[in-house]
Amino acid sequence: MGADISRRTALKALGAAPAAAGLSWTAAEAAQAQQQAMQARAAAQGAYEPKFFTAHEWKTVHLLADIVIPRDERSGSATEAGVPAFMDFMMLDQPGRQAAMRGGLRWLDHECRRRFDRDFAASTPEQRLAVVEDVAWPNNPRAEFSQGTAFFTAFRDLTASGFWTSRMGVEDLRYMGNQPVLEWNGCPEEALRHLGLKP
Repeated sequence: MGADISRRTALKALGAAPAAAGLSWTAAEAAQAQQQAMQARAAAQGAYEPKFFTAHEWKTVHLLADIVIPRDERSGSATEAGVPAFMDFMMLDQPGRQAAMRGGLRWLDHECRRRFDRDFAASTPEQRLAVVEDVAWPNNPRAEFSQGTAFFTAFRDLTASGFWTSRMGVEDLRYMGNQPVLEWNGCPEEALRHLGLKP
């Protein structure tokens, strides 16, 4: 999905945690979803049993989420961060989006069967990536893949939301906010010079 930047970098550029807006959530809904997802992750310390996804869909969600955010030298994959459990929770909490999720997962299987005579999960990693590459560009979609592109865009946004609201995702961002400052000595001289406020 582009040789010049990594998927992880591209997703951060799309807005990371606020990417929930891509699923037509309001800011309040996104904030509530993040809080509830953190509670769901905490409750799912053991093996998580999906309540929305079927066993076949669950496997597909794992594979697709890890294509969106694979493991790299900095942190684990979307699945390792608990994104599938987050998605399962969100589907239960947002029933108006269930049909789109189920339909999109079926579209993936249908497209893989059309091309490779096997569903998405049974396809090779190269075959899966070939299908994803055809739907990964929402600004330049091919007409024949419009449904797949709409699904993948929403799925990618939900994956990013789940990843960057997880403990692993926050650590991946290396966000340093909300740290107590015991003693404040003013803005560092180097920063003032950089801002042009000091010679």
